[in-house]
Amino acid sequence: MAYASQEARQDLLVSIAEAIDELGRALAALGDAYDQLDEHTADVLEEQMFRPAQAAYARAQRTHSGFAERHGLEGRMFEAASSGAPSRGVRAFVEEAIEAFEEADGILIELQDSMMPVEVGDPELRAGLAAVRSLVEDVRTRSREVLRTLGR
Repeated sequence: MAYASQEARQDLLVSIAEAIDELGRALAALGDAYDQLDEHTADVLEEQMFRPAQAAYARAQRTHSGFAERHGLEGRMFEAASSGAPSRGVRAFVEEAIEAFEEADGILIELQDSMMPVEVGDPELRAGLAAVRSLVEDVRTRSREVLRTLGR
């Protein structure tokens, strides 16, 4: 039984890491979009999407490392992602970020629906996942508005 619990905890860490990787991909895409925008539009992108995405990314990393530490598991370091060639354009980068947010949210939803966070008995993990999901949903909502205003 203890092995199964340790295995479940490790599986949780892997899933959280996958969501963090997606959030990193979103941040990279937003950074590339930012570099191509005029100052005013870049400021809007930063306020509406980049800063909240950074908050979600940081919260997810803290949730991951805290859970690993509390259960004697090996955490991992997360590297900055690269989103691609600048010739893709601002809209493509923002769309990629939105896709990455949706992927991260899907991973977190699946994880929460699996009841694994409850089964491993870690309230801090559940609170962290809920906070990350709330931040991601907020960014996803804001991103649709930012995308609508691009190119106007």
